[in-house]
Amino acid sequence: MDELEQKAYIFGTIFTLSNKLQVLGDEFDKNITIKQWLFMVVVSKFPEPPTITEVANFIGYSRQNAKRIAANLHQSGFVKLEKDKNDARALRVELTPKCIEYFEKRYPSEIAYLEKIFCGFDADLTRNVCTGLAKLEQNVKALMVAQEIDGETI
Repeated sequence: MDELEQKAYIFGTIFTLSNKLQVLGDEFDKNITIKQWLFMVVVSKFPEPPTITEVANFIGYSRQNAKRIAANLHQSGFVKLEKDKNDARALRVELTPKCIEYFEKRYPSEIAYLEKIFCGFDADLTRNVCTGLAKLEQNVKALMVAQEIDGETI
């Protein structure tokens, strides 16, 4: 495969892997979907409870999709939703003690699952894939900013 074919392969594989990982992730835990899991992971990475819009922007979900996921997680008792003190239109998302306890119990299974997905990866391969994905993410963000500024269609 030449370099252009490799780039096309990587581009296409990202989509197919995303779909396959979603199917596998949804099968891993019948209580939450992989999209809900990602939503909660992102919420946990903010130093203060983020707004739904902040979570949506970070992940790349539409605000409506993020709000639907948050509402489902709220109904399940995994997150608490509260109006922002300074902006009544904004909803802040906070993980509940139930959520934290649930993920503490599931942690060993998550680690074993992650090890299966990355079976055969050594430290160098893991680092190189991580570096490549970070660079790809940086390039995609730059293209998105350029598209917003220039109003061009890519």
